[in-house]
Amino acid sequence: MQLTDTQVQQFRSDGYTTVPAFFTKAEVTAMRQQVDQWREAGLLRNVATAGDGQTPSQDCENLQLVPLFPHGELFRALPFHPKVVAAVTDLIGSPACRILDQLFYKPPRIGGATSWHTDNAYFRISDPLRGTAMWIALHDASRENGTMKVIPRRFHIKHAHERDPFSDHHIRMVDADDRDAVHCEVKAGDVVFFCYGTPHATGANLTEHARCGVGIHFLNSDAGPDHLTEGSRSRGNVHMTGPLADNGLSEFGKDMTDVWAQEVTRLNAV
Repeated sequence: MQLTDTQVQQFRSDGYTTVPAFFTKAEVTAMRQQVDQWREAGLLRNVATAGDGQTPSQDCENLQLVPLFPHGELFRALPFHPKVVAAVTDLIGSPACRILDQLFYKPPRIGGATSWHTDNAYFRISDPLRGTAMWIALHDASRENGTMKVIPRRFHIKHAHERDPFSDHHIRMVDADDRDAVHCEVKAGDVVFFCYGTPHATGANLTEHARCGVGIHFLNSDAGPDHLTEGSRSRGNVHMTGPLADNGLSEFGKDMTDVWAQEVTRLNAV
């Protein structure tokens, strides 16, 4: 999907942009079906803790699965979809690769929050605009059920982080102020793109319905650094454009061009 000039400019100036109806209803149904299968199989893990960073919380669930691609072909094929390639390269240029995919599932009433942080605190690229996350809403997302929220125009700052006591492995920003937040209230199938330097978080889900978001992280592989690009295929990176890209043959041993559409059809028939 070709992004508008306004969306690209907002990403470059504010560090984020939203894209309505990026995925169709059939594609959303397929992604939900895949997540439900993983959840029923027990693959999702509660990363929320009781405030000590270790003890699993008994009254809060922030369910995570990372990475996604080893568990099914739908998300394995997603980075090769032409509209994903077009949007990502509009924002971060080429050569582009996918370096991480994950999901967070917030059950009804007890769905836990994810604290403020920046992706660049993990990835440490020199220009945070050369990497983007794509956050996919699998359900309508609002303030009440803990939608994605961002702090615009702060992506150029190296924010201090500390160990998050409410997660078993995450970090959190020291200086985040929720009063600066923009809540990205979106519909299922909408996407929020935000660069690696943009502070972001999600709230708790206190509603009667589950909410799930999928996060895919992309990098311009010319941006480095070595810890993300050296031996990239062995790390699970997927090359989408550039001289190393071959539609998944090197990564998965097959051409992934038509796999997304085939998986959407299959999962909608379940």
